[in-house]
Amino acid sequence: MTARWARLLVAVLLAAVPAALWAQQFPPPIDQPAQPPAAKAKKKKQAQPAGQPQAPVVNLPVEPDPADQLDPSQVQQAPPKPAAPSRAVACAGTFAKNSSHLKLATVYGSQNLTFAEVDGPQNSKLMASVLFPKDPKRRLEVLWNNEAARSDTALVVINGQSTWTGPKGLRLGLPIAALEKLNGKPFQLAGFDQDNAGTALDWQAGAFDKVPGGCKLGIRLAPDPKAPDDARTAAAGKILMSSDAVVRAVQPKIVEIIIGY
Repeated sequence: MTARWARLLVAVLLAAVPAALWAQQFPPPIDQPAQPPAAKAKKKKQAQPAGQPQAPVVNLPVEPDPADQLDPSQVQQAPPKPAAPSRAVACAGTFAKNSSHLKLATVYGSQNLTFAEVDGPQNSKLMASVLFPKDPKRRLEVLWNNEAARSDTALVVINGQSTWTGPKGLRLGLPIAALEKLNGKPFQLAGFDQDNAGTALDWQAGAFDKVPGGCKLGIRLAPDPKAPDDARTAAAGKILMSSDAVVRAVQPKIVEIIIGY
């Protein structure tokens, strides 16, 4: 066989040998290490093109777990706070004729009630149950027919700076014109030079003549402190009418309310 044919035969044999076998038989040079046949190239993460908006993230609604839902009837709620007792005197309930010191203490609290001396007519002193004795604006005096047992209401007195109200919204400081309007007609009162100055004497069958609950209503008025002396002098006499010009001239207002049985 000539040299030419020998070289051709070697080329044909080499083409038929598998690559893996070739690699085993003829390893690469040391300065060029071969890559492992099983190695895979890592895929590069494709970068987001500049200026292209990203897809929005949508949070789908999640159905609540029935086990987490509480029955409103099973939820413990704080009990409602009791309403503050009214500061209006009516001829019923706490201030009815059959009331007592004990009943006042039950409604308004024993810490807000005392039994002490109060001012009576003609500089006298009387014993009474006094609500809120240290607070002039909440003070109220209750006198009893049975003083020993402190029961059987005799009088309820609103005076001084008290903000208690009486039947039909009566309050201290109410002008005589407003009082006459509530009564529905003029009424008689004592002149301001009498011992019982400014006391309502006769409601003339007006609204205050008969108060629901069977009690009687007493009112005392006093002239405005700024009224002139000559006007005060003119508002004198045993009996005057609330509509008299001399009465209106001194602009009297309610200074005491007495509810009695």
